[in-house]
Formats: sequence, C-alpha cells, structure tokens
Amino acid sequence: MTIHFGYDKKQVLQALRYHFITRPEIKILLIVVNVFTVVSAVLVYMHKIQPISFLIFSILWFLLIVVIWRILPSSIYKKSHTFQDNFSMSFNENAVVLSTSRGEQAWQWKNFSTFVESPYFFHLYFNSRSFFLVPKDAFKGIIEVQEARKLIRDKIIK
Repeated sequence: MTIHFGYDKKQVLQALRYHFITRPEIKILLIVVNVFTVVSAVLVYMHKIQPISFLIFSILWFLLIVVIWRILPSSIYKKSHTFQDNFSMSFNENAVVLSTSRGEQAWQWKNFSTFVESPYFFHLYFNSRSFFLVPKDAFKGIIEVQEARKLIRDKIIK
C-alpha cells in the first residue's frame, strides 16, 4: 500500500500536543501542579496561607498549559523542515519505505518500538522521543485506514 501526503499545520500541532500530553513526565507535572493549586485554594479559604500562594500556583498552572499547548508544538513545527515536505510512503510486510524528492529511507518494522493512534495520525515511534507522523487523510478511504491500522498493529508489538 502506498500513500502520498504533505502535512496540515493545524493537524500537526494537534498531534504534537497529543504527544506531549501523553508523556508520563508531563502527566506527572500536570498532576503535581494541579494538586498544589487545589491545596493552596483550600488553604487560602481556611485562612492558613496568604492569597499570594494561590495566585502563584494558579499562574504556574496557566504558564504550564500555555507552554505545553502552544509554545512547544509551535516551536517544534517551525524548527522542523519535515512538515514542509511532500512524501510517498509504502507499507509492506517487511518494511516502511519513505520517499521524498531528496531521497528514500526504509525502516524495518522491528525499528519501531510502538505506535499511537490520534484523531488525525498514526504516530510511529522509534523510541520514546522520536516518531514519525502518518496522516490518516492520506489514505483513500476508511477501508485503507483500517488495513493500515491492522498492518501496524500486527507488525509493531507494543
């Protein structure tokens, strides 16, 4: 099966947000900041601490969300030339072959450690930080998306 695609900026930004939110260290950080914010709100209500503590944790929570939701995805999108290119990608039983005007790269299925499916993409992970986005809208229809999903599930063992 061969697909041809380029990237849509809005979809890529959403996929990058999805990637960051699913990272364990980001989840833990969000939980810790939220717990401290709630605890500081309760302590302010009970007059145990000054309101400035609640304000500081609220600002910290807001900044964290802005960084994860806006700044990180935008900076990665701007720095990466990958998202400006057009690709052809072939899926077969042995490998995934990616072609651009500059050349070709083949990856054996064993090179992928895992995959994640988000609303617009299949995220094919080489390791916990390195991945390739395969847009679902590059497939001709729902049947091809389902075939690709089955092939990816069969070949990449989580």
